[in-house]
Amino acid sequence: MAGLGAITLFVSDVDRSKAWYQHVLGLSLVFEDDNSAVVKMDNLVVNLLDRGEAPELIAPAPVGRPDGAARALFTLWVVDTAGVVEQLRKRGATIVNGPLDRPWNMRTACFADPDGHLWEIAQPINQGDEAPPG
Repeated sequence: MAGLGAITLFVSDVDRSKAWYQHVLGLSLVFEDDNSAVVKMDNLVVNLLDRGEAPELIAPAPVGRPDGAARALFTLWVVDTAGVVEQLRKRGATIVNGPLDRPWNMRTACFADPDGHLWEIAQPINQGDEAPPG
């Protein structure tokens, strides 16, 4: 396996999610159709797929409920967790927790997209100003 290239998130409103990922995370739109929008983050694309289209991709596995408990956390490396949290708040992101200094030597904060998908930002503590390689 060469590496992670895409994440598909099942969303309730593609247009709302597309606007959020463009505005809050500053990602560029690279594709869209009637059922999805794809935004780019470095070497990764995030496919925002209408929840109604998800069964075709994952059957016979069921599509999770939109109000269900979190089952994943996507982490973005940053240089200044507190500064990024402030930017996220100004852009309307829902901050779930943080910044918190973790026992594994990282300063983290967690935030949610409009469908409740959880994202984390993480910065090394006491290791200079550089984000982890990635």
